[in-house]
Amino acid sequence: QLHLVESGGGLVRPGGSLRLSCVASASGFTMNYYAIAWFRRAPGKEREGVSCITDSGSTNYADSVKGRFTISRDNAKNTVYLEMNSLEPEDTAVYSCAGVRSFLCVLLSRPYDSWGQGTQVTVSS
Repeated sequence: QLHLVESGGGLVRPGGSLRLSCVASASGFTMNYYAIAWFRRAPGKEREGVSCITDSGSTNYADSVKGRFTISRDNAKNTVYLEMNSLEPEDTAVYSCAGVRSFLCVLLSRPYDSWGQGTQVTVSS
């Protein structure tokens, strides 16, 4: 399993931007064969898949974030990024990254076997 650590959360005004990072590590690890996803959970709501990226760079996005969020990865740094622009109060949640050894990625939580602790994103004026 991977050890995943998120960072970059914080408080931002509506319309603002944040960039989240997810750093992966494990003994003898290379991120090359892993799909990585971002999920979020808002208070009182179910966990929601936000975006994911495969080893080859294919991406998926939830409809609610298309055109505003961009996922990317730097395998040399074992890091996946989530650039979030035009943030809305509805984006307020704990954002967690998850990983699975797979050539595909989906926005469902079940396939992922490694999870980070999460980072809080709050969008408020």
